[in-house]
Amino acid sequence: MARAGLGSRRHCEELIVEGRVTVNGKRAALGQKADLARDAVAVDGEPLGSAERPLVVMLNKPRGVVSSLAAQGDRQTVRDLVKLPGRLYPVGRLDVDSEGLILLTNDGELTDHLTHPRYESEKEYRVLVRGEVQTNQITAWEQGVVLEGRRTAPARVTREDRENKNTWLRVIMHEGRKHQIRDIGGQLGLPVLRLLRVRMGGLSLGDLPVGKWRELKPDEIAALRAPAPSADRPARREGRPPSRRSPDRTERSRPPARSSRPTRPNRSR
Repeated sequence: MARAGLGSRRHCEELIVEGRVTVNGKRAALGQKADLARDAVAVDGEPLGSAERPLVVMLNKPRGVVSSLAAQGDRQTVRDLVKLPGRLYPVGRLDVDSEGLILLTNDGELTDHLTHPRYESEKEYRVLVRGEVQTNQITAWEQGVVLEGRRTAPARVTREDRENKNTWLRVIMHEGRKHQIRDIGGQLGLPVLRLLRVRMGGLSLGDLPVGKWRELKPDEIAALRAPAPSADRPARREGRPPSRRSPDRTERSRPPARSSRPTRPNRSR
């Protein structure tokens, strides 16, 4: 189902659990095997076609464009900007006021890799915040703050340029809660004025103009799946405690050394 462009694995599993998927007229079950070449698979009664050619598109999303397929009033959606036929859905949300790199694809497995927390796929942002940024604010952001009762994952935050009285930050993170960067900035007294995503995994936005898109090459898709270099990964908030080193066996079996001083006889009786 994911390969047929219906959505990510998680979304497809939800459809199955909800009883909306049938295989040869019978309700499908999680883990059930089906072959679109010989089995009749339907979702909400609509036959599911054969698997589409995997397609991944990179778009430089402008501010004010909605990163969803459903229209919201008179605002454009990212799908409106990508003039390609077929089923494409956005990977990872960007707020309507945020800008930069967003992907559209029909590859559900790639979507799962980029969005599921277990893969810790990195995203990099340039963030303009109001005012001057103090070192203790950067430290707090990197170590994580509590949002809605849950601490955010560690991140890497560096100061870059000043713009008038405001500051550009570079934020590298793998977590992706809704409005996370804006909420962290607000909690730390650093209101976010602009937010641009410039990298996802090993894929950078580069010089792609705002509002333009292009189809990714196979090596670029492979870069999306590749793990980030360990030197660029955020350090975890709590490291593994040092293990107690067990003494060498030869040291454990060696008898205690005898003193070279002669022992004095015990005169007490």
